[in-house]
Amino acid sequence: MTLRKDPEGIETAHLRDFAPLTGARVLEVGCGDGRLTWRYAAAARRVVGIDPDAEELSIAFRKRLPHLRSTVILTQAQAEALPFPRETFDVAVLAWSL
Repeated sequence: MTLRKDPEGIETAHLRDFAPLTGARVLEVGCGDGRLTWRYAAAARRVVGIDPDAEELSIAFRKRLPHLRSTVILTQAQAEALPFPRETFDVAVLAWSL
């Protein structure tokens, strides 16, 4: 049995209420398999999802819809050592990553 996080969509609703995602350059820390990413990516200008787990990222790559390929970039990285210049993103989000 797989535990599905946020089956009611509460997490997504709160994310949209508190984070300005529309048209934003978003860094998602701990994107994993893209579970949260795919819920908001279409509204963002660009999404970079990072995760240290190559297997989870592999799943995210497979789940990425064709129309999001130019918007969503997935990369293996650690939050403690981000490989991006300052001010690359407008907002950073994370869920279940700590």
